[in-house]
Amino acid sequence: MGIIFTKLWRLFNHQEHKVIIVGLDNAGKTTILYQFSMNEVVHTSPTIGSNVEEIVVNNTHFLMWDIGGQESLRSSWNTYYTNTEFVIVVVDSTDRERISVTREELYRMLAHEARSEKSWFVDFRQQARCERLYDCC
Repeated sequence: MGIIFTKLWRLFNHQEHKVIIVGLDNAGKTTILYQFSMNEVVHTSPTIGSNVEEIVVNNTHFLMWDIGGQESLRSSWNTYYTNTEFVIVVVDSTDRERISVTREELYRMLAHEARSEKSWFVDFRQQARCERLYDCC
């Protein structure tokens, strides 16, 4: 995943970009945010609302929003789409019971009218521990 962001950073020098990180609760969104911001893994608690960090690399500013994934917060995800250039969808591929919920939420996001102007990246977290994920979908 770091290679993708390195290429994005080189492509967009000296600019500001809004990135949102979405996914179900406990998928690893906050961990990703703080890996980028502090360059280390930190222990986190469930996000109520959102976390935001500005990450600067080679004079390129990324305003990264980690949006809470609890069921009650998912309906508000579309309010964050305004002026968003990149969307990172985080999937806990070991959570077989909720993989269909993840799929439904992804389809809902892709059906939103503002999705066409954005670059999308889907990150399957903990993929090595999940066998035959495609059977779940």
